[in-house]
Amino acid sequence: MKLTKKSHSCVRLEKDGRTLVLDPGGFSEEDAALGADAILVTHEHPDHFDEGRLRTAMEADPATEIWTLASVAGQISAAFPGRVHTVGHGDTFTAAGFDVQVHGELHAVIHPDIPRITNVGYLIDAGKIFHPGDALTVPDHPVETLMLPVMAPWNKISEVIDYVREVRPRRAYDIHDALLTDLARPIYDRQIGALGGSEHLRLPAGGSAEV
Repeated sequence: MKLTKKSHSCVRLEKDGRTLVLDPGGFSEEDAALGADAILVTHEHPDHFDEGRLRTAMEADPATEIWTLASVAGQISAAFPGRVHTVGHGDTFTAAGFDVQVHGELHAVIHPDIPRITNVGYLIDAGKIFHPGDALTVPDHPVETLMLPVMAPWNKISEVIDYVREVRPRRAYDIHDALLTDLARPIYDRQIGALGGSEHLRLPAGGSAEV
């Protein structure tokens, strides 16, 4: 399949003429969700879920559908009856020809004083791709390509490295990187690449790779 990295945590997957988009949030391009046959959203934070971007995509194509958790579905399902599906940990489904397994339940801890919200990750096509959202969830299935949240208010580089070691993917591509400056990127590249134990890769926004 073709993987295209959009800004921050948004990823676009294409296979057999169909398109799946994950987390077209407020830090991603205005048209990040347009043309998607299916959209997956990991959680409600605005850098992952932008109602305007979803509405634009859903209105542009009446066949487009969304799979997400209850906190997001509740905000948009009334406008698109039958097209927004609520999922949770352990669920499996097919979206735009992609087989999807749902893993995880909670967002990573930002601070003990901040209540944790729900977050789910999506394992695509039996481990071809895993997008964890805002958590360091380890799926109970081998992963070929890990979408790796490299920089967030809720993580530090040692945790990112240990996460790569625990998942043991064939390769890891950076996501959740809008807050990472160009000055810091070589540090992350060097340390994750040297210590993670998997091939560590980075695509610019709009860049693509075959996986």
